[in-house]
Amino acid sequence: MNKRIENGLILICTVSLVATLGSLYFSQVRGYEPCTLCWYQRILMYPIVLISGIALFQKNARIALTTAVFATVGGSISLYHYGIQKLSILGDSAPSCGSVSCTGQYINYLGFITIPFLALVAFVIILITSLFIMKWQKESK
Repeated sequence: MNKRIENGLILICTVSLVATLGSLYFSQVRGYEPCTLCWYQRILMYPIVLISGIALFQKNARIALTTAVFATVGGSISLYHYGIQKLSILGDSAPSCGSVSCTGQYINYLGFITIPFLALVAFVIILITSLFIMKWQKESK
């Protein structure tokens, strides 16, 4: 396996693991109850840890398409969630998200870093890395 591809898989595995541990920290240690959109983002992030870890162990770069799909869907949800938190036009018309409001902001570092923003950054890194892995795969054939 190409060293760039292997490093890409390591990056995907690391970013998804940090995002997973971060979400567990916020809910289990800090006691922040996740809203419905947060749960959807978790549902899409958590499997990436397992998928990319197995792919790294097996040296299987074909998994990049799968991680790209998970990251695209998860990133879209994160972007929408961040939008309803930060844009009043979206937040005012946001549907009810269950017992915890999706417009609430447990953290707001520097005035723009919220939990959905952190998830969005992780999904974007995973998506870009997945796309590079697919490109490198084509080049090595």
